[in-house]
Amino acid sequence: MSFVAAERADALEGAGLAALPEPAGHHRRHPSWWHLLLLPVALLMIFPFVWLVITSASTLAETRVFPPALPAGFPLTWIQNMVHNYSAAWTQAPFGRWALNTTIVTTVVVIGNLVFCSLAGYALARLRFFGRTALFLVILATLMVPFQVVMIPVLLICKQLGIVDTLTALVAPNLVTPFGIFLLRQFFKTLPVEIEEAARIDGATRLGTLVKVLLPSMAAPLATVGIMTMLWSWNDFLWPLIAITSQGNMTLQLGLSSFVGSHTTNWPVLMAGTVMTQVPMLLIFLVAQRWFVQSFASSGVKG
Repeated sequence: MSFVAAERADALEGAGLAALPEPAGHHRRHPSWWHLLLLPVALLMIFPFVWLVITSASTLAETRVFPPALPAGFPLTWIQNMVHNYSAAWTQAPFGRWALNTTIVTTVVVIGNLVFCSLAGYALARLRFFGRTALFLVILATLMVPFQVVMIPVLLICKQLGIVDTLTALVAPNLVTPFGIFLLRQFFKTLPVEIEEAARIDGATRLGTLVKVLLPSMAAPLATVGIMTMLWSWNDFLWPLIAITSQGNMTLQLGLSSFVGSHTTNWPVLMAGTVMTQVPMLLIFLVAQRWFVQSFASSGVKG
């Protein structure tokens, strides 16, 4: 017992009180040696975003200085530059329309993956039909095919359907992904069959068992599919570059490329638009990360 703890015990005894026991599991968290390693790595990874914000608070002349330096006049001049650059990024192009297009495409793609991947994963895990294993192997094989190999055939199919240069062309090819099918199928395989049998005995249909019994216990894999699909769809650039030609149907990532000129680029305005593009995903990631970890932790507890 330390000297301070001994004096505290003596004082309590003198007052006629018994020393209260320390609550179970109560201890102070001290930094470990891992923090010394992870802190510089975290600073290194966050530096590009910090410099992105700094550039959006600069003038065009300040971005052309070598070696790079911080813009002068902090904080008043920085605020004035940011107001000018962010308003220019919003008004010089249909930025609001691009944000709406991206939101629509991302929302529909995420909902489509959650619905269709759940149905396909359940069918491959529970239903017995001819060629089930072969079909699953074919789906896994598509994970190894780069998108650059299939983008021209997909574009030709979209052209035959007459959906090129529409938001439908951005949504239709991505409504279901092999990764989502694989992940949810593997999770369905871990669930005990007795749960479904009990629901079927109570009169539930197979679809009702899936929706009301199984999916509520699948927060972790559904969160994984939803978050990864959202990040990928929001930041997709290559497929919109091929499928979209009109400015009104562009997404945010494709629209930002219009700020890059043939001979010169207004870097502060471009960086301001990039910040406005990435902030929503950063906020969603910070909120969803905590819920994502909690769902994985709760999924490991079995009653």
